[in-house]
Amino acid sequence: MRRAGVRVFTDEERRRRLAVRHRLAGGARAAVPEEVAGSLVALHGTDPATVFLAVGARLADAGKTVAETERALYEDRSLVRMHGMRRTVFVFPAELTAVVHASTGLAVAAKERAALLKHMAAAGAPDAAWLAEVEAAALAALERRGQATAAELAADEPRLRERFLHAPGTSSEGIHTVSTRLLRVLGTEGKVVRGRPLGSWTSSQFRWAPAPPHPELAEAAAQAALLERWLTCCGPATEADLKWWTGWKVTDVRRALAAIGAQGVALEGGTGFVAAGDAEPVTGGAAEPWAALLPALDPTAMAWQQRDWYLAPELRPALFDRSGNIGPTVWWDGRVVGGWAQRPDGEIVWRVLDGDGLGREAEAAIAAEAERLRAWVDGTRVTPRFRTPLERELAG
Repeated sequence: MRRAGVRVFTDEERRRRLAVRHRLAGGARAAVPEEVAGSLVALHGTDPATVFLAVGARLADAGKTVAETERALYEDRSLVRMHGMRRTVFVFPAELTAVVHASTGLAVAAKERAALLKHMAAAGAPDAAWLAEVEAAALAALERRGQATAAELAADEPRLRERFLHAPGTSSEGIHTVSTRLLRVLGTEGKVVRGRPLGSWTSSQFRWAPAPPHPELAEAAAQAALLERWLTCCGPATEADLKWWTGWKVTDVRRALAAIGAQGVALEGGTGFVAAGDAEPVTGGAAEPWAALLPALDPTAMAWQQRDWYLAPELRPALFDRSGNIGPTVWWDGRVVGGWAQRPDGEIVWRVLDGDGLGREAEAAIAAEAERLRAWVDGTRVTPRFRTPLERELAG
């Protein structure tokens, strides 16, 4: 559809595009986790279980979810868990690590290191030269070990156990260890990444590993590359969506849009952008209505700042926590229609909140997805890190 020469995307067309490009429609599902991550650009990694649940919802053979995702993360290292946009941990395809580091990590890393040195100085802790010695020793120990916990690194370099008082006299006052703060800085600097967890795939306690080598890219070129990749996955999107997802300044977003020759399009809610040459309707993969049970913080549910085209505003109080984190969601043919949870006995329970006229076909498809999820989770207890009102109620 065109209006005065401008390509128009209806909300319905955006939902059809989402179904295919996010591999949610039955005909669009992926064979391996690398295909899922590549299609979505990034899998939200703040809650470790989200990575596996997001992959499982999109694999043609969900029974392979845990084994194949662990292979990609910890054996082949084709997927890498690292800091990315908005100082948040994500899982990226390995080929994107250089782009993510240069486009979002360097600026954050400089602030993180300056903050650490400032807090240590205020507490009377050792200076930057001392910290540089500890850092070099810690990185050398990590190279020898391959992977290690903070405690294991501290056994090799005891100075990592040093503690200092952070923000005395404020609401943020607390005792920080050098290891915790330094490893976070090294993560944002692209020197270390999360390795294999200490427990199962739901564990939030990780070993650290040396970051895979990657070329150093210019910031502007890296931002253009990341934004083009994301628009191909999530376009059309508004400037506000782009700024929110990347965490960049609006000037950086506009510079990157210009660099890739992004095409302006009309949306039902305003003006948006797609990657150059990507304004044609999607074909294949979403001919039939589809259902999905997506986890808390799923990359589809969290991709856009402006969500009314797939999530009715009246559903938000039940599905979001107070910080704006979305919980587990039930989808029907491109819309969020409810939420789900896992009970202590492993049963997957769900509730439709926006179900006028859904009908038996939708209910049967949602029930089938719930059973599909229950089967591959196979008794593992999954509790979202950020809990929402509906999830708490359903979980009992």
